[in-house]
Order: sequence, then structure tokens, then C-alpha cells
Amino acid sequence: MAVVIAIDAGTTGVRALAIDGHGELIVSAYEEFPQYFPRPGWVEHDALEIWGATRQTLAKVAVQLKEPIDAIGITNQRETVVVWDRGTGEPLHRAIVWQDRRTADRCRQLEAEGHLDLIRRRTGLVLDPYFSATKLEWLLAEDGGGLSGSASARPRVDLAFGTVDSWLLWKLTDGAVHATDPSNASRTLLYDIRDLGWSDDLTALFHVPTNVLPEVRPSSGRFGVTAPNASEQTGLPSGVPISGIAGDQQAALFGQACFEPGMTKNTYGTGSFVLMNVGPTCPDPVEGLLTSVAWILGDATKTTTYALEGAIFVTGAAVQWLRDGLRLIDRADETGSLAASVDDTEGVYFVPAFTGLGSPWWDPYARGTVVGLTRGAGRAHLARAIVEAMAYQARDVVDAMTKASGYEIATLRVDGGASAMDLLLQLQADQIQTPVARARMAETTALGAAYLAGLAEGVWGSLDDVARHWKDDLTVEPATGASSADAKYAQWKRAVERSRGWERPEEVL
Repeated sequence: MAVVIAIDAGTTGVRALAIDGHGELIVSAYEEFPQYFPRPGWVEHDALEIWGATRQTLAKVAVQLKEPIDAIGITNQRETVVVWDRGTGEPLHRAIVWQDRRTADRCRQLEAEGHLDLIRRRTGLVLDPYFSATKLEWLLAEDGGGLSGSASARPRVDLAFGTVDSWLLWKLTDGAVHATDPSNASRTLLYDIRDLGWSDDLTALFHVPTNVLPEVRPSSGRFGVTAPNASEQTGLPSGVPISGIAGDQQAALFGQACFEPGMTKNTYGTGSFVLMNVGPTCPDPVEGLLTSVAWILGDATKTTTYALEGAIFVTGAAVQWLRDGLRLIDRADETGSLAASVDDTEGVYFVPAFTGLGSPWWDPYARGTVVGLTRGAGRAHLARAIVEAMAYQARDVVDAMTKASGYEIATLRVDGGASAMDLLLQLQADQIQTPVARARMAETTALGAAYLAGLAEGVWGSLDDVARHWKDDLTVEPATGASSADAKYAQWKRAVERSRGWERPEEVL
């Protein structure tokens, strides 16, 4: 029996899964790792703790497998920045997480200097602290500790930069391979998505030396093999091919078998991410949306697939806030039943702009807002407002995406933790007036990484082979008319306007 292991290094933990040749789950394990918030708006991880969680999950999976392992795939939280010493393999600073907003002012400065057009044309992204380049620039500057050696007495070290996939690949190969794939590279603000290479203009703009950057290889293709030291730590055999890498959202698009232009998925995780396959031609920049490389297959064609993306920063994180911040629930899975216990929010709207707003607003100065409270509002109404906000934010993106691409979405394929709530699926279908299909395999992000690795090693012979394994768990049709949905959505947009620009510096008000 074919076995492919997927490592899914997410924002709050690492999951390892073993997948068989039918795309079915054999066994999985999960380990959380700590979150660090040294200042308001700052979010950090310890890269060694990420590796520790990876080792533990792989060991738990490996001990339960009797069959040989055909390949390993890696998928990861994108944009998060890790820097380490090539000589010692030690991280030189905590990883700066994609949610971190410390470089908002630097992004505003670069935009004021007129660099936005260059960045939009080369990268398909926007100037926002969400992306990697300004985080890496901060780490290389004096405020980041002088890691380059120029701003401190510490000797210069041989630095390596990577997103989390590169860091894990380095650890699994005992430092033999420093590489990434185009889906991750295209989220750094340093990669030209048309020329498919690191941009000299952008590395100069962000003061990033090119020798710290990883090699960019196809998303599906052999990167390296597990080395002896990593095998001792993980329980995996030596010599297992590591043959697939993709950023988590592109991996989910692949795991949802969205292989044709116009096919679209939404992942409800810590944030939500709507991606649409737009085919092999890189589109012009779209206002409010991002363009990224979805994947490049390492087959004879080396065809590039592009995706339009809407990045929503907070969805599941709002449920965590309901549990940990307000203590209105004991467990995250209580949210759906609590929200469904009331028929509507009685006019309460919640905008979860805890770290600013992503697509299509791109406002790092927005902050979380609750409007419409009355004395009759209770915790159930707030819970429902949080669930409704997930659907409204996705509609913000879907509306922009269908208008820009010209593709009408036939069915929105969804996954992620919050997709377990049937109420959310119904609210989403009503808001976009389109069927919403929940994948039977909940871990589609990891599944996509497994498929990319297995394709490279011959476990699956083609995209058609992969697509045949996709199955839905539930498909929900719209239950209300467009006029009713539009009226509620109009109120949502009023609430969004009240959240915007809250922390904007006085000089730009």
C-alpha cells in the first residue's frame, strides 16, 4: 500500500498525517506550540519549538506505520520569517509570524515613496506587513538585533532565510538543502511571479542580500531525502524522498482538486483564505486581491498555475478570543451550537480586525469593532455575529474575485476547522448565492502537500488521478433570496467602515 506523509506546520501547531494511495487518512498526530506576543501587534514563534512539534508528530505517526513511506510533503503557514545560522543550524531570532504588524509604518513609508506600483507588477501583492520582506528587513536592521553583523559587535554569521517550509526542509535534510517552492516564494515580496525568480530590484529595495535566500524549485519534485540525524529524531527511515512543498493555502487549493480555471476554495482556519485557480497566464494586478503562484509541477511541462487570493486575517482566531479572551465558551466547538441557538444577531455586527483588515480592504490600522449592541444582546448573539462575520468577509472577497476574473463560481469548496459548522455553510451559501461544498477529507491542506509529493514519486500518475479522490461531506444550497442577504451585507459594510483607520497615525488622517 502506498503511504505518503504530509507535514502541516500551521500557525498554532503542527500536524503530521499518513495518506494512502486513495487519498484516505491512515493516521495523524498533532502538537501545539507556544505563541509569543512581546508587544501589541507583534506575533512571534520559536523556530526550534516548531521543529520540536514536527519531530513529535512525525514520531507518533512513524511508530504506527508498518508500510514503507513513499514520500513526504510539507505545507506551512506562509510569510512567517525564520533566520538561522547555516553553520550551527540555530535560529538567530524568534520567527516573525504572518500576523505580525510591526512593519506597518515601513510599508506606509514605501508606498509614500512610490514603490507600490513596482511591487504590484512584480509580485502581485500589496505593501502590507503581512508579507515577509519587511519582516526580514527589520530582522537585518539594527532594531532586529543586527543579525547581519553590521549593527552589533557580534561576528557576522552565514545567514539563511526561509519561510517555515525551508526551515523544516533544512532540518529534515540535516542542512543539506536550503530551498523553497514558488507558492511560498511568491508571498515574500521578493519574488517576480512572471519571471519566476528572485528580483534584484526588490531585494535591493528591502536591503536583503540574495545569498540568504533559498533556491526555488517546483512544488512537486524531489527536494532531498531524510538524513540520519533527522531520522533519529523523528523515527522516520533515512532516505525518504521529500518531494512536495506548498504554502498552506495553495496546498489546500490542490487538495480540493481545484485544477481547472475558475474553481475556488475557502479555508476557514485562524484566518480565512479564498483562492481561485486562474490558469497558466499571470493576470494583471487586481485591486483588493492578491496574485500568487499556486504551484509549478516538476513534470515535463513545468506548467505554472496562478491563483487569485483574498486573505482574511481573522476568523477562527475570533473564536479563540471568544473562548480565551472573553471566556464566554469553554471549547471552540461550542461556537456553532451557541450561535445557532438564536435566529439572528438582533442587529449585532462584529468586525474581527484584531490585526487590521486584509482583502479587499488592506487596512493595517483597522481594529476590532462590535456595533449594534442593545441591552437584549447576549453571548449567543455575539457568537452568531462572529460566525456571520466569517461569511461576510468571504463574500467581500468572492464578490471582488468574480468581478475581476470573469469566472462565475459554480460551487465554493470549503475546508478548515470552522467548516464543521453547518450554520456557517448555510450563511455562506446565502451570502454568495452559490452552493457550498465541504470536503469529506477535512485536512485538505495536508492532503494537497501529500498529493504534490506523491505525484513526484509516482504514487499518483496525473491530476486526473488525484481529482477522482475528491468527495464532499455536505453540499448546502442557498436558502434565502439575494435581497435578504444583500440587506444584511449592507449593514456589514457599514460596520467595516467604522473599524477602518482606528489606529491610523494622526499625520495621515
